[in-house]
Amino acid sequence: MDDLALARHLAAEAGRILMDLRAAGTHEGKALGGEGDARANAFLMAQIAQHRPDDGVLSEETADTPARLGKSRVWIIDPLDGTREYGEGRADWAVHVGLAIDGKAVLGAVALPGEDLVLDSGGVGVLPAMSTVPRLLVSRSRPAHEAVEVARAIGGELLPMGSAGAKAMAVVRGQAEIYLHSGGQYEWDNCAPVAVAAGAGLHVSRIDGAPLVYNNADTWLPDVLICRPEWADRVLEEVARIGD
Repeated sequence: MDDLALARHLAAEAGRILMDLRAAGTHEGKALGGEGDARANAFLMAQIAQHRPDDGVLSEETADTPARLGKSRVWIIDPLDGTREYGEGRADWAVHVGLAIDGKAVLGAVALPGEDLVLDSGGVGVLPAMSTVPRLLVSRSRPAHEAVEVARAIGGELLPMGSAGAKAMAVVRGQAEIYLHSGGQYEWDNCAPVAVAAGAGLHVSRIDGAPLVYNNADTWLPDVLICRPEWADRVLEEVARIGD
């Protein structure tokens, strides 16, 4: 398999493992999330070691080491993005499998197992029509201050949703126009979603317009903007105005 096919295969299979575990009914709530994280991570780490043994890996669920920092190619994975939603039996959670080359998220796949769907960075063709009222995706419990203020400034509507991957893919799928997050993330939270979004022709950046850079010693990547290109300049202007 080439890199994209591998990313898609891994995301889909990890998603199947998670769905099978949830269907079995042997775990509930936080215990289900913890067991799901462990099983999906074990599968992904073993498969990457088998298929791409020379590449680096950064996973939320595996202790990090400096070895990846000397690698040009690094797989950045989140075996279960949205543990809470997964444990609650919801569908707005995801599996992220991204590949960064020289610090850039070049390809990836995001599985939405609850919807039996995998999206990848190979592109999705023509983006769906936009809503006349821009829709901004926010956390179910802690909407980002900047997102709330931008929505107010542009006459937008806030749409609460679960995991970062689910929110990013909602923009790719035409269910929203803007995903603006400033509440803190790590590289595994957005590498694969950013690759998929960029492949679909969306704008991707930090919320100050700076590029997203991966495979850093410090994996904290606190903010991200994924949006329709038609809205990018306006959103960045409004975020800058908030900071003034």
